[in-house]
Amino acid sequence: MTPPPIIVFDLDGTLIDTAPDLIDTLDFILARESLPPVPYEEARRLIGGGAKMMIERALQTEGRTCTPAALDQLYGDFVAHYADRLADRSRPFPGVELALDALAAHGHLFAVCTNKLERLSQRLLDALGLAAYFAAICGQDTFGVQKPDPEMLRRTIARAGGRPERAVMVGDSATDLKTARAARVPVVGVDFGYTEIPLAQLKPDRLIGSFAELPTAVLDVLSGVHSR
Repeated sequence: MTPPPIIVFDLDGTLIDTAPDLIDTLDFILARESLPPVPYEEARRLIGGGAKMMIERALQTEGRTCTPAALDQLYGDFVAHYADRLADRSRPFPGVELALDALAAHGHLFAVCTNKLERLSQRLLDALGLAAYFAAICGQDTFGVQKPDPEMLRRTIARAGGRPERAVMVGDSATDLKTARAARVPVVGVDFGYTEIPLAQLKPDRLIGSFAELPTAVLDVLSGVHSR
């Protein structure tokens, strides 16, 4: 029996605009270190590789480095502060639910593959009423690997009951594109997320500017894959 097609989404900057709550928490951590906040638009571009990388890059903008142990402590403090505030101002990007409903009507499965911790991802999607859409919600701690390791995407697909040859990745960053390409999964890029490199330069299989464009983009990509 042919498995249903599966769409695997990145979370931060793809499904959900999480920047306000992530940056608020980053500012809290920096203030405790007697450092000024990173300007919002600059901080927005720091998101995508996980909170620990976000903290490390923010410190670098201030010319600060820290030991691995100190970074681990800051990361733990970040997670503890963020966990109770992760849905204060974070919201789905416009059109997410309409796009998911349209694709579900065509028999698609959905999964999340993110470098956010699994429990935080689950909690966020629960808080926003979206968790029930996803057959699997996988974070950096789910399998012990994280993007851009393609094994994370492969295992997410498997956990959701899909197959790589019937999958599409949707993401907003170079990390998502690297992950998908290494796993030999086509990728739809969104141009409204968090990236230092404009996604058009990275040439995803399709590039969309809103979720209204996603169903057509996914169906086109899957049709192209299967006609090879």
